[in-house]
Amino acid sequence: SFESISGWSGRGGQTNNPYGINRNPCGSSSGSGAAVSANFTAVSLGTETNGSVVCPANANGVVGIKPTVGLTSRAGVVPISHTQDTVGVHGRTVADAAVVLGIIQSRTYDGRDAATGGVPLGWQGTGQTRPANIPTDYTQFLNIRGLRGARLGLTRAGLAGPSSSPTPQSVLDAFEGVVNQLTFAGATVIDLDAAGFTFPSADGELLVLLYDFRNDVQTYFATRVGVPVAKGTLQTAIDFNNAHADVEMPFFNQDIFVEASQLAVGPDAAQSLFNGMTYNQALQTDHNFGVNGIDQAIKMFNLDAVVTATDNPAWATDLIYGDHFLFGSSGLAAPEGYPIVQVPATMVHGMPMGISFFGTAFSEPTLIKLASGFEAATQVRINNLPAFVPYAPANNIQGTTPVTPQDKQQPVTTQSRQPVTIPPAVQSPYRVPRHM
Repeated sequence: SFESISGWSGRGGQTNNPYGINRNPCGSSSGSGAAVSANFTAVSLGTETNGSVVCPANANGVVGIKPTVGLTSRAGVVPISHTQDTVGVHGRTVADAAVVLGIIQSRTYDGRDAATGGVPLGWQGTGQTRPANIPTDYTQFLNIRGLRGARLGLTRAGLAGPSSSPTPQSVLDAFEGVVNQLTFAGATVIDLDAAGFTFPSADGELLVLLYDFRNDVQTYFATRVGVPVAKGTLQTAIDFNNAHADVEMPFFNQDIFVEASQLAVGPDAAQSLFNGMTYNQALQTDHNFGVNGIDQAIKMFNLDAVVTATDNPAWATDLIYGDHFLFGSSGLAAPEGYPIVQVPATMVHGMPMGISFFGTAFSEPTLIKLASGFEAATQVRINNLPAFVPYAPANNIQGTTPVTPQDKQQPVTTQSRQPVTIPPAVQSPYRVPRHM
């Protein structure tokens, strides 16, 4: 749902954030991120379509690697979009995450997932091909001095947040401290915004996701046995949720499912929900987003990677108004299928906030080198382990009147929960959920 609560499921209830039990773990790989953060496990797997690995990593203060689409097989994974889905890793350190990436990567073709034999959308039609020798050990790229001599393109696009709910100055100031750390560690930071570089708009992303989802989930259901949706369609799932709404939808609805089910059939059919855009046109738009975005920035400024803040720190979980994203950067790499490595970067009033390193397809070795260098220079997680505080302080000062535990959560008004509109450089102007 566009009004969903990250970390909630009808099967397991609400996942919480180890840094503040009243804070949200982000999602949709909420349990994966929270479990690693809480030291329940050293590493975990998650899947990302747009933000579902890196956002929980950011909120829970762990490392997240979102691989290039097709680097890891998605066989058996519940799908959203074959164009954007990828299986990634959460780890307490870059080294831990790198070990797991080497284990789960598909160096050879997996017949159960066609993406493992090709290239992601951003490279399709460009003449670029899948590397012949994909590494089996990514720990060889770990480098405690990995930022020395690196050229990083910095963008702050969207970080100010929407006018209806601007990003607090404390968050912006904290990120500026992170930028200084990059320089102190030996990197040359090029301000892409000041240089006049603008990332394009991925106007086709939501259409691609909805169209893929309707088809891909039916293919997935065809492989299931012994469950209500076995051999079914998306409508089967919609009907099941409606029949069990008290369990499956007590807080929000299934509007994304419904919108996907209402799309016209055929890749060249005009979609009325998207001003007549077709699926194939949306794919081309998203391809161009990668070519004219990350790829163009790297080429134009001779960069090793693009960097920016991952997401705002975790908000108080709110069952009425849903998630409270102020900004998020995963959309820079989502439509075209490019990789991200997110690393804990700073603390804001006791809550972690991370930095993301972006590159072109199959650039994981470079991103791991840079991320490990940043981690070694800052050591943010090891110096700020979660304390499982029941009620992390809200961003307002509470009065002296005694309050119940429920009252200690941040007051929220309808105005502060208006839909967040992230500028095109960060997210499509369509309502792309930030936790897919």
